[in-house]
This record gives sequence, structure tokens and C-alpha cells, in this order.
Amino acid sequence: MKKIINWKLFAKLLVASLIGAFMVLPYIFALSPTLIELFTPVVVAAQIIQTITLFAVAIFIGLLLYKRVGFSMPYLEGIKPAREIKSILKLSVGVGILAGVLIILMSIPFSSLSASMLQAEMGVATWKGILASFYGGIAEEIMFRLFLMTLFVWISFKIKQTNEGKPTAGGIWIAIILSTILFGLGHLGITSDLTAITPIVISRAVLLNGVSVFFGWLYWKKGLESAMIAHFSADIVIHVITPIIAKLTLSSIIA
Repeated sequence: MKKIINWKLFAKLLVASLIGAFMVLPYIFALSPTLIELFTPVVVAAQIIQTITLFAVAIFIGLLLYKRVGFSMPYLEGIKPAREIKSILKLSVGVGILAGVLIILMSIPFSSLSASMLQAEMGVATWKGILASFYGGIAEEIMFRLFLMTLFVWISFKIKQTNEGKPTAGGIWIAIILSTILFGLGHLGITSDLTAITPIVISRAVLLNGVSVFFGWLYWKKGLESAMIAHFSADIVIHVITPIIAKLTLSSIIA
């Protein structure tokens, strides 16, 4: 009997998602200390159940559809040995660093808001920023690329396909853009703890997180692992390297 999905891969991705979801908590609590008071045992239990359910559904749908639209995750599937991941490492890290730098540069026009958010990040311990980067690289890529982008491509595939029976490039790009917009809007939750949500704040979130089109492109061309590495690298630039540079710069000015 043919399996509906690769259940071993499902379990692997679900565990990774849950670990990532918990790894981001120190970073969130550092930015929003009042949230700690809300995490009663009942709330924690409910949050765990909700997180497991959300990712379980997302991963199941993603694994059900990703091969049907021509996507892959060769290293996680075991098709390629882990030692060969170095073949995508240079490109993935490079794209991630580029994405991180672009986000920093594009935040400059929003100087007031960006400065206040950077100041908040400067107060977060470096190790918490590193843990948050794992959340971005693992959990967010599973949710926004494996699940959402794959689902959007599958829908476009059902509407229109190539003569070879594959998704069209246009359909894939629409899926990349739609999942990117939702990815940007998804960051408004933590932003709302730092500032009021206004049209400018929403525009900033969508614009800055728009660089995640690179991650969608990598998922399409190189596999999910490449998108994960790039996203992690970008977050390291944003949540770790940039605050460190800002603190060093401020210290040198004061001195």
C-alpha cells in the first residue's frame, strides 16, 4: 500500500518546527516582557496544542503536495547525503546575507521606526537573537514555503499548467509573491508590541520582508534546505550582527 506522505519526514519536520517555536521564546520575551505574565500553565498547554496542530496540518499538506508541483528537499528526504549539502551552502548563505543587508538598507527610509526597533534589539542578548534565527530558518520556512507557497503553486497548477504538465513559471512567481506578502504581515504581531500598527508600519513590514522572495526562489530551484539556510543567514545578519555593530558603534561614540 502506497503511503500518503513520508511519515518519517513528517515527524522530523514537526519536531524541528516545535523546537524552533520554543527557541524563539527567549527573544520574544526579551522584546515583550509583559508576555511572560500571560504564560500560565493553562496558556502554555493550550499554546503547545495549538502549535503542534498548526504545524502538523501545515507539514502534512506541504508533504502531500510538494512533489506534485516539482519541489524538493533532497537532503531532508535522504536522496542526497548530508555531506553534499556544501554544494548549496555558498549560494544559500550568500543569498541570505544579501537579503539581510537589503533589509537593513531598506529600513533606512523608515528611520524613526527602524531606530526604535533597532534600539529594542540592542537590548536583547546575542544568544537569544541566534535562537530566534533558528526559528526563522526552520519553522517559518516550513510554514511559508513548504506549506503556503506549495499550496499556492498547486492551486495555480490546477488552473493552468505547461504542456509538460508542470506548474507555469508565472504561477510559481505568483505563489512566491503571495506567500511573501503573508510572511511580511505575519511579523506585525511582534511589531505591535513595539509600536502602533499604522499603514506605514504595515507597508514597512511587507516591503522589508519582501526580500523573502529570494527564499521562495531557492525553494523552487534548489530545495527547501537551501531556503532554510538562506533565511537563517539573513536572520543572523538582522538579529545578531546588526545589533552588535550598533552597540559597538554607540560605545565608540560615547567613549
